[in-house]
Amino acid sequence: MEERILRLNIAGQPIEWLPWQDAVCLYARDLVVWSLGGSVRKVVGGYARCSSVRSQITLPAIIACGGSRIARYRLIPPLTNRALFARDDHLCLYCGKKFITAQLSRDHVHPVSRGGRDVWQNVVTACKRCNQRKSNHLLQDIDMELLALPFRPNIAEYLALINSDRIRGDQMEFLRPQFSENRAWH
Repeated sequence: MEERILRLNIAGQPIEWLPWQDAVCLYARDLVVWSLGGSVRKVVGGYARCSSVRSQITLPAIIACGGSRIARYRLIPPLTNRALFARDDHLCLYCGKKFITAQLSRDHVHPVSRGGRDVWQNVVTACKRCNQRKSNHLLQDIDMELLALPFRPNIAEYLALINSDRIRGDQMEFLRPQFSENRAWH
């Protein structure tokens, strides 16, 4: 898997992960204002007609972009199963066992059929067996307990969760101070 470049807005808030090709485009459009971290990749281009000098750019691990279409800071990260399962460390929050992704499902603590919402604070990772057992019941109505409370990750935590298998040390070093203090997994 290719490493990704962490894109920040001009204020230094994390926005998204970029493939190296998109980062080259941002540099070509002169939208990169500052950068941090070590080198991710060196990209070599064509030759200049007048000087015959070959263009090249060394892409850093973290870039901050400006411009007229500045990326907006996202306050609520999108809820996806991949991020949810990573947040809960692939553990069923009912039985406490670890599972592979194919054996997991999203469970609504307060079921949607009973007015619950599909939001970070109301969903947990559950194995299919526990999810089926819980069905559309409220926890107080059956003999099941949550092992941890669901929470909404901030954007820095979310970006670390969705890229955990490819994140570099310098990128994590930048994101980690922005994690909520009460998170056990940071």
